[in-house]
Amino acid sequence: MGRSASKTISFPDWRQNHLGRLLGQAMRRFDERVFDLMSHDVRVPLALSNLASRGQVSAAHIHITRHLPLEGAQLTQLAQSAGMTKQAMAELVDQCEAWGLISKAPDLRDKRAKSIRFTELGMAWLKAFELAVNQAEQEFKTEVGVDVATVISLGLEVYADSQRNLPNGF
Repeated sequence: MGRSASKTISFPDWRQNHLGRLLGQAMRRFDERVFDLMSHDVRVPLALSNLASRGQVSAAHIHITRHLPLEGAQLTQLAQSAGMTKQAMAELVDQCEAWGLISKAPDLRDKRAKSIRFTELGMAWLKAFELAVNQAEQEFKTEVGVDVATVISLGLEVYADSQRNLPNGF
């Protein structure tokens, strides 16, 4: 069985060069650049800058930055938006709260739940994140060219949005 299976593989390096792997590598590179920019940004509070420069802030922590609405959200809403389990998001929320990026307060609509919101420090972090993402996007456009960057962006947007219209996301 092993011998016949190996004969059916037409491109032996497919595991290293398929679209999913390339997207993952590109995302890691982009996120690393954003972290690097934030770790050297004077607008980022020094303690948070140090965390970023030492690799203490991970892509997982960025889920809060990407998914927490400015008006706040409950933990379950935040986890669902980020595509994470409630338990995994709770751990990130606790870390970000300890760093002073977010706060938890009673939710006015549901007394059993907490509302998670950005603190003033968190809003400064969010602004630094925005600036770092914008700079990383500009660097990407410079490296691959504006036309290629536009096609990639549009293609990824269509691909990501089309998943929302499929049953169970598939």
